Amino acid sequence: MSTEGKTITCQAAIAWGKNSISIEEVQVEPPKTGEVRIKLTSSGICGSDDHVLKGRFPMKFPLVPGHEGAGIVESIGNGVSSVKPGDKVLTLIIPQCGKCNSCLHPKGNFCDKQDVLPCSGLMLDGTSRFSCKGEKIYHSFRVSTFTEYTVAPEIAVAKIDAASPMDKVCLLSCGIPTGYGAAVRSAKVTPGSTCVVYGLGGVGSAVVMGCRASGASRIIGVDINEEKFPQARALGVTDCLNPQTLQKPVQEVVMEMTGSGVDFAFEAIGLIETMTAAWDSCNNSYGVCLIIGLAPLDSKLSLEATKIITGKTLKGVCLGEYKTRDCIPQIVSDYLQNKIDIDPLVTHQLPFNQLHKALELYHAGKSIRCVLLF
Repeated sequence: MSTEGKTITCQAAIAWGKNSISIEEVQVEPPKTGEVRIKLTSSGICGSDDHVLKGRFPMKFPLVPGHEGAGIVESIGNGVSSVKPGDKVLTLIIPQCGKCNSCLHPKGNFCDKQDVLPCSGLMLDGTSRFSCKGEKIYHSFRVSTFTEYTVAPEIAVAKIDAASPMDKVCLLSCGIPTGYGAAVRSAKVTPGSTCVVYGLGGVGSAVVMGCRASGASRIIGVDINEEKFPQARALGVTDCLNPQTLQKPVQEVVMEMTGSGVDFAFEAIGLIETMTAAWDSCNNSYGVCLIIGLAPLDSKLSLEATKIITGKTLKGVCLGEYKTRDCIPQIVSDYLQNKIDIDPLVTHQLPFNQLHKALELYHAGKSIRCVLLF
């Protein structure tokens, strides 16, 4: 029986407030003009989702969390032309409207239609497609994925190759391009260079992959969870550091290890302390520090002003600087052609009804990326 044009009742996770999440029966309305309704097949658990659930990132509750999703188009709203029912797609936390200043600029990718900074929790028309027990439920970045069905703007949906394995490819909607792209596209890591990566989770691991693919001769990985070190070394990390076991600040150790600081430093955690450490790990003359992690709202980054004139660079990176709808389908094709291997980053796969176990694995540092399967 066709569900087109009808409200669908399904299972979804609802975050009722800070550190309060449960799986509930929700209603998902049909897509409106310019929107797409998707039957999810998989969703990754990203660090940004954890920030939301812990209240570190300002969102409106109750909401359906998640953003790193893969699925099949169930139905489309009026005016949608780039996808059709049955197409395999990825959800995009950063859309590509193709019309704003950011989309039209050759180097821009932080589309004006994004719902991250700030986050309204609503679709572009100012309303929600989710409800539970008669109550309106907010969206997460307009692409909620901890749900069997979701609705997203067409501009936040990318059609991908029909041969894509839908149990893993969700990572290519956010985590992998965010980290990999920071190294190969934004930093343009050079052969023979030295790099340090703060945070060896999913995004940090993707940074390591990008540094290795670019020919970096030394990749220093920094994390307080030493259980991540064996996997990090397998991906290309040459030296692993746990700041909690060092006798001096980690940035001082990095400077001593390299002699004059690294060529490229990446921060993939979202803490002011690690952002400062990454900056201080760079070579003063030509080092480049790239901030990938999402810091708590209203936090301030304080740097020693006199050292800025020495020549090193501080750069923010969003989703690897990829124009999402243009570039991410190509990254999927690269994966299918074995040009990039995401499989080592998928350390756990669990059915959606084991969401709480998946979150426990994440918080315990037992997983690089845990994928929820629907």
